[in-house]
This record gives sequence, structure tokens and C-alpha cells, in this order.
Amino acid sequence: MKNYYSENTRFYVVVDCIVFGFDNGKLKLLIRKRAIEPGMGEWTLCGAFVRENEDLQDSANRAITSMTGIKQVFSQQVKTYGNVKEDASERVISVAYYSLINVKDYDVELMDKYGLRWVDITDVPRLWGNLNQVVDDALDLLRKRIKIEPIGFNLLPELFTLTQLQHVYEAVLGGEIDKRNFRKRIKNLDFIEKTDKIDKLSSKRGAALFRFNEKAYSEHPFFRL
Repeated sequence: MKNYYSENTRFYVVVDCIVFGFDNGKLKLLIRKRAIEPGMGEWTLCGAFVRENEDLQDSANRAITSMTGIKQVFSQQVKTYGNVKEDASERVISVAYYSLINVKDYDVELMDKYGLRWVDITDVPRLWGNLNQVVDDALDLLRKRIKIEPIGFNLLPELFTLTQLQHVYEAVLGGEIDKRNFRKRIKNLDFIEKTDKIDKLSSKRGAALFRFNEKAYSEHPFFRL
């Protein structure tokens, strides 16, 4: 029986992980220094080579967990990139995933271990290869999805104020949102629950804390900001 696979060239597959965080009212991107040639020392993203026994999503989860310490991470596939690179030593196909994490859950010891750094999304340095375009594509997809899916909660702690939630949307979408209209829409959503807890750190009077009810959302999944 003829082995058709042996007639074709093998190449590497990697996952590039665009890890977004939210801190001090700003959308952040996690970057690190590239540790291999070519391009050693240049800024890059988190990522990993796909192993033979892994699905793509599993590879992305492994890469993110190994560098953040967070095991349950929200992520979505962005796009596949397969252009031939003249300066690369091997042919590599890249599959990009963007992830949203709460920066307070981050293992700071891993940041030092891997030389990671948070940068504002508006101040991303020159990245290795085509990764600036990859980040732009991920941000574009995030901005589209956040309008129709309640994914912004992944950037916040379990309990949050409506002001914090609004700031997340403003940071992602890159502009101010009318406070009155935003709160009117949010309060009409039954999957955003008001708790009996009060946040006394962000305001003198204290602000009510809310939580995202995933079960309620699964029963009424339509959402548009």
C-alpha cells in the first residue's frame, strides 16, 4: 500500500497566543523576549510548538498556562498564517489564539522566569516577524466579539462594579461609552447579577458589586452592546 504522506514535506506548526489583560483602565498585551534564533532577543508573543498528541486548542492552553500559571483560560482562534518567510530556518505554520485573563490571577514569578512584560495595547513595540499584524487581527476580532458575546468578564475578577465593566469595554473598543445608556443596557441583562456586596475602595459611598451568571447566559445567549 502506497504511503502518500511520505511524498510530502513535513513542517512545523506553532500556536501564537495573544494574551490580553486589563489593568488601571488600560487593555494590556503580554509580550516576552524571543529565546531562539532567528530573531533572538526580539519582542514576541507567548507560544509553543504543537505536539503530535495535541489538538491546537490544547497546545494554546498549555502555552498560556505554562507562562501565566492560569489553568482555565478563555481563548478563541483568530487565524492561520502560512506565508513563506525567507529569513526562517524552517517552514512554520502559525495558528493564532487570543486569550483574556484577569491580571490579578497571574503568577508573577513566571513573569520573571520567562522575561514577560505587560504593555499597553496602544504602545506595542516592534514584534518579531509578522506578529504585529497578528496582534492587530486578534484585537479586531476581540472588538467584534465583545459586542455580541459577554467575554469582557474574563478580564475582570469574579466580582466587579458596573464602572469597572464599562472601563473594560471602553479599553477594548478604544473610546468612551455613554454611561447612562451602558448601564441601562447592562441592568436589563439577567445574566449580570447584582450581589449584596459593596466595593468601598473605588468610591466613598461604595459601589454595588456584580457577577456574571454563566448558567443564565447559556439559557439566553443573545447579547449585543
